[in-house]
Amino acid sequence: MSERTLLVCCGTGCLATGAQGVAEALEAAIALYGADATVKVDATIKRTGCNGFCENGPIVKVHPDDITYYKVKAKHAEKIVASLGGEPVASLLYRDDNKQRVTKQLDNPFYKDQLKIALRNTGQIDPLSLQDYLDSGGYEALRRIVTEKVPPEAVIQEVVTSGLRGRGGAGFPTGRKWEAAASFDDFPKYVCCNADEGDPGAFMDRSILEGDPHSVIEGLAIAAYAIGAEQGFLYIRDEYGLALKNAQAAIRSAEKQGYLGDSILGSEHKLHLEIVRGGGAFVCGESTALMASIEGRIGEPRAKHIHSTQHGLWNKPTVLNNVETLANIPYILTHGGAAYKEFGTEHSSGTKVFSLVGKVNRTGLVEVPMGVTLQHLVFDIGGGIKRGRAFKAVQTGGPSGGCIPAEWLDLEVDFDSLTERGAMMGSGGLIVMDEHDCMVEVARYFVSFLSEESCGKCTPCREGLRHMLDILTDITEGRGQEGSIEVLERLGKAMQEASLCALGQTAANPVLSTIRHFRDEYDAHIKEHRCTAGACTRLTTFVVDPDACKSCKACKKACPVNAVSGRKGEAYRIDTAACIACGSCRDACRYSAIHAERRQS
Repeated sequence: MSERTLLVCCGTGCLATGAQGVAEALEAAIALYGADATVKVDATIKRTGCNGFCENGPIVKVHPDDITYYKVKAKHAEKIVASLGGEPVASLLYRDDNKQRVTKQLDNPFYKDQLKIALRNTGQIDPLSLQDYLDSGGYEALRRIVTEKVPPEAVIQEVVTSGLRGRGGAGFPTGRKWEAAASFDDFPKYVCCNADEGDPGAFMDRSILEGDPHSVIEGLAIAAYAIGAEQGFLYIRDEYGLALKNAQAAIRSAEKQGYLGDSILGSEHKLHLEIVRGGGAFVCGESTALMASIEGRIGEPRAKHIHSTQHGLWNKPTVLNNVETLANIPYILTHGGAAYKEFGTEHSSGTKVFSLVGKVNRTGLVEVPMGVTLQHLVFDIGGGIKRGRAFKAVQTGGPSGGCIPAEWLDLEVDFDSLTERGAMMGSGGLIVMDEHDCMVEVARYFVSFLSEESCGKCTPCREGLRHMLDILTDITEGRGQEGSIEVLERLGKAMQEASLCALGQTAANPVLSTIRHFRDEYDAHIKEHRCTAGACTRLTTFVVDPDACKSCKACKKACPVNAVSGRKGEAYRIDTAACIACGSCRDACRYSAIHAERRQS
């Protein structure tokens, strides 16, 4: 029997569901079968980074047989090892939309339309193995540049040709940023990696650092070569324990093998990298606040009359790119900028990693060419809305993004098209919402988050967010007044024009976009004291339709306050006085027998 490798996903999501135990059980099963001379088992275990399809983890892949197993438990280990070289374990295979079991990962509808560049190695290599990265073509771009003494301007030109735009949110052309920093003869210069990923529901950068940290390090080393920097920093959220561990291990191994240090691959070029652990402040995702934090100061932004490419860290030229941007750089320098630009759209080239979450059947990390439609992302890759409910909106770009309604499902997802619709690309979060989501409450939630995370340095953001939150809270709790919507719109426009940094300038997006597309929901809250989605607890109560109820007990089991009563053969009842309107009963009911109604005052 030829040698096989069992790739066990040990990203954060799979570790949370027992991947470490699965890996250990597989190792034990291999040892057990290996001790039996009558059974020929030639297999090894490799712990990889995230495969993206986290809700179906732990994931185990068998190479070279191209078999992928999902929701693997330690108890399945012996069965998997015993099947090597034979028929796969059918019960662990994924069922596609036609309920057919699929063996290959690329036959899984979640994966088949993806194109992985930034995520090319995650889930394929051991992130702690430098040799694995080298075997995948890693550090070849850096080696060629350094050993062939490629002019820095030629390196920058490849990035310019690629059309790569920053994947951290702003979408600024990466090549132009490098050009600007390279043009200043003011040393020392610095390169930085922004891994302060703070958007709710986003885990793109974390997964890359966990599963392929060397690609980010190589991207930083190429950036340093291009602008003439000798010192770099990775600013990583302290909550990202596994990312911190793997990034630090990758830096040490790269230094040991000469890809970092005083003489990169024996040349006169040097680069020393240091990890700075972020304290969890959302505003430190903003470039100038991040740099202030690296310098040991309070993480507050400054006005950008002079760009960081001229006066950044310690007032010196600095290039700051986010994790995903840097992970693309080795690919671009290996295959050429023109090859990268073949993917995507004219003004948004390449691919984009999205974290597809919310009320969608298949959630996880998705990497697709720029320009795919929301329809394709949500319904083809994501498998549509859970329980067959109606799609309502998708919120793009993190807490400062906007909400795109159902009538724009055919919208091509790229930097410019989203901005034109009052949304933004952001770092790539996509939160899918259905008919049970209240858009006023969605706006209130994100404004609440941003109000907590505002640094408070400038008045428009600090006071504007607080006042917005007060108004939205009143609306969702039945105290909304005529004219409240107009006040929200005036506040939002003032914040856009007068706030110091991008947090305040974009903070009104969720409010303005939901007013624009879901004005009727705001009106219902204010004029009728009614939440049409049944999500605002102060305005809602739930009732059972006796004709639709099957007395299955699902609602009773789901209720956290025992407000549901009934017995078999009879329709169940909800005590509206005891009901806290959490919606758990409606979510649990498979027969659409529970409906939201206006709570009587």
